[in-house]
Amino acid sequence: MNNDYIHNNLTADCENCFGLCCVALPYAKSADFAFDKDGGTPCQNLQSNYRCGIHNKLRKKGFRGCAVYECFGAGQKVSQVTYDGNDWRDNPKLAKEMFDVFPIIQQLHEMLCYLNEALSLEAAQPIYNDLQVALEETEYLTNLSPKAIIDLNVNVPAHRKKVNDLLLRTSELVRAKVPLKKNKNQKKQNKVRRGSDFIGANLRGADLRGTDLRGALLIASDLREADLRVTDLIGADLRDADLRGANLIGSIFLTQAQVNSAKGDINTKLPPSITIPDHWI
Repeated sequence: MNNDYIHNNLTADCENCFGLCCVALPYAKSADFAFDKDGGTPCQNLQSNYRCGIHNKLRKKGFRGCAVYECFGAGQKVSQVTYDGNDWRDNPKLAKEMFDVFPIIQQLHEMLCYLNEALSLEAAQPIYNDLQVALEETEYLTNLSPKAIIDLNVNVPAHRKKVNDLLLRTSELVRAKVPLKKNKNQKKQNKVRRGSDFIGANLRGADLRGTDLRGALLIASDLREADLRVTDLIGADLRDADLRGANLIGSIFLTQAQVNSAKGDINTKLPPSITIPDHWI
């Protein structure tokens, strides 16, 4: 994986964004948000300089959802490239269009993040050319004009399916190299499958190497000391999952946002591209 490219282009850079996630996106009062907000309405915590007034206290103030959100660099792309530095406050006629463009670019940037990771995996060499083509096509779409991006929105699901098919093939190629290990936790391992509901499940110490956990609901699950090496975690919901002592080295399609939503400690082993969240320490 080209970590410099990911860091510079596919990771949120709030300094170069017009607070788009704080305005464009709606949210409802819940455990993740302290109040309701309509899409296109600035959050009351957004300051005139486009910075969050409670950024260092998001969790304490009831905005855990904001603390774990990741735009994959869409914010700065829309602000500085698509709109060439013209912000929505000084250019109110652009506001609605900009807010409509932002979530589309966010989806495309998320795909770019996964495709870049797939291209870095040796096991994916048999489909390297297909992955490269998909990456170039996705990058091209992010550089269209605002109107073209909005018109593109109806075709985004079809493009996502094409990308997802390649990511599925990547996952199969990577995980095929992991032998299943029979041990006392094999029963737990056999029950865990793609898209499964394991909210609050006891998976402590489970050997989950090479498991497909795409889209699995692992909310508040006990994954302490679990072996999650070479697992596919794309779309897995890890909110409040206990990862203390778990080994996620070599897991694929794991994002910083997923880790930020979980619980862990200094004994949690993470891929090099993922940093230990502040609230773990």
